[in-house]
Amino acid sequence: MGDVVTFPANLLLIHGAWAGSWVWSRIRPELEAMGYRVHTVDLPGNGTDNTPPGEVNLDRYLWFLSERISTMEGPVTVISHSGAGVIATALAEALPERIQAVVYIAGMMLPSGMSFGQLVQELLPAHPEAEGINPYLLWNEDRSVSRVPLIAAREVFFQDLDDETAIAAAQQLTAQPEGGKTLTAHWTAERAGQVPRLYIEATEDKSVTLAVQRSMQALVPGAKVVSFHTGHAPQVGKPVQVAEAIDHFLRTGLSGRAGKHQ
Repeated sequence: MGDVVTFPANLLLIHGAWAGSWVWSRIRPELEAMGYRVHTVDLPGNGTDNTPPGEVNLDRYLWFLSERISTMEGPVTVISHSGAGVIATALAEALPERIQAVVYIAGMMLPSGMSFGQLVQELLPAHPEAEGINPYLLWNEDRSVSRVPLIAAREVFFQDLDDETAIAAAQQLTAQPEGGKTLTAHWTAERAGQVPRLYIEATEDKSVTLAVQRSMQALVPGAKVVSFHTGHAPQVGKPVQVAEAIDHFLRTGLSGRAGKHQ
């Protein structure tokens, strides 16, 4: 892996729970205008394919994404949103020779073996708001699939956006298999730990709250950090600024393998 980005550079954009490739629609043209080759995906089981909910898990995601990466020439930067941060970390562990950098956007950047739910439980006594969207979810009978009510999505995910944008985004959320939401990545300092990272924090996030984001940054130090005063989807609310932050990091932030996991 090189120390600086070379063009045309591959960016693999991975959406989080309940979402899809549409969540990148505003930032994608900004990144493409900068010269990047942008690849978006719809993860198995998010409503765009026939994957049964019971077959959705981290291994299925890694197989799917590894197949996609195998079609790309050159190194890949993984840009992950929210829960896809766990997937990005697992990808960096599985394919460190292909992954040049990882970007977490309000993402779940967790220590090896720790789940997001575990971290939230540890923080709840001091930060009850860390529950995020969980109290509002609607479940099927065996609690294997959840949905986000429209009003909750508007107030928790997209509260900083104008009504038209927020409602359009909320209406595109799909059912989420639990096996693709409760993810835990196991990674090592020798593999994923060598991949530079950028953490884009959203200071007004009501889903992955700021206290949770800051806790993850402390637990897994070494990432470069950029802050935006947005809700849970900075790439929707501030696509130009987020694209510029990613571009700056990739052009200047990889020298000397900065941003290693400690």
